[in-house]
Amino acid sequence: MKRNIVIATVAAAALITGGTATALATTGDDDSAAKKSSVQLKDNDRKDDERKDDERDDAAENTAEAKAAKVTAADAIKAALAKTPGTAVSAELDEEDGGLVWGVDVLKGDTWHNVEVDPGTGKVLGTWVDKDDDGDDAADAARVNSALKGSATGAEDAARAAAAKGTVTSVDLDDDGKAGAWDVETTGAKGAESEWRVDLKTGKVTADRADGDANDDNDGQDD
Repeated sequence: MKRNIVIATVAAAALITGGTATALATTGDDDSAAKKSSVQLKDNDRKDDERKDDERDDAAENTAEAKAAKVTAADAIKAALAKTPGTAVSAELDEEDGGLVWGVDVLKGDTWHNVEVDPGTGKVLGTWVDKDDDGDDAADAARVNSALKGSATGAEDAARAAAAKGTVTSVDLDDDGKAGAWDVETTGAKGAESEWRVDLKTGKVTADRADGDANDDNDGQDD
């Protein structure tokens, strides 16, 4: 249930009119202007069309990003909630303007917040109010609250539990159907990606068998 930061930009208008382009986050948060991540990714000038199907290069990239993130998913979620109290619904390690960031979605009442955390320092880089273009924020909030009702395992707990399987790079609430769970992605020592489900009530970690890429013989662990 990942949600995207909603940002209004007038760059196109600036090109037409010759004016100054300004991008504004659609939020009243004090930290709407994000600071730069301390973890900058190196550009190796590779051509995407030549390497997009090379799984070895993808694995190398996954490994590099996982190693570059000194702050774990669980600690990033903890930092986000300290800044913006509420319910963490997802967290993802991703590239933002050439830097690596943890993007954490936090639900507070019926309002969604996106909090960016520096994966190198654990400091919050910025926060935004994230509004659904379709106006479904309240409905989404109700669905999340219903899925988490009676749950003893939060996003931070799920991230810590799945960390035994590899470096956690993504945590997301699966609220479809009756058997809700946390969907967690990990990267192994050799860059192999695995997907796991963490039970909302027990915190038990199991392989996501819906993922065609196995977790097969070694439960996602590299030799």
